[in-house]
Amino acid sequence: MTLTGQPAPDFTLPSSTGENITLSSYRGNKNVVLVFYPLDFSPVCSMQLPEYSGRQDDFADANTVVLGINRDSAYTHKAWAAEYGIEVPLLADMNLEVARQYGVSLDGKGISGRAVFLIDKEGVVRYEHVEATPGEYTVKPEEVLEKIRAL
Repeated sequence: MTLTGQPAPDFTLPSSTGENITLSSYRGNKNVVLVFYPLDFSPVCSMQLPEYSGRQDDFADANTVVLGINRDSAYTHKAWAAEYGIEVPLLADMNLEVARQYGVSLDGKGISGRAVFLIDKEGVVRYEHVEATPGEYTVKPEEVLEKIRAL
């Protein structure tokens, strides 16, 4: 299943910032990078999300917001964000409903796969990369920034 060229499935989820975030609220205003990852406090995720957070100024300069999403609770997200200095909002998709909409739910394992989706200001998916296994992390923030700059 590919979503590239399709309208991004909309959702509203609780976040580590204490507010509910609705994807469509960015439409007409900002690009959005959705970073699906398996679990807070896991080794690969604890490299990936801080790397994206560390490039937040570059994403802001490209008029883009980064949102992390997995099945952990907003409370777990908040603790993990505090421990690792993660400043991007982390969204709680506790029943994997959004992961299923994006085709990245690993239902047998109860987690989402690792994936990146770039959604333009019109709400259309312009780029997607789903890792072959959840333990892989091959698409780095710089590559996503290049895709944004090419829009």
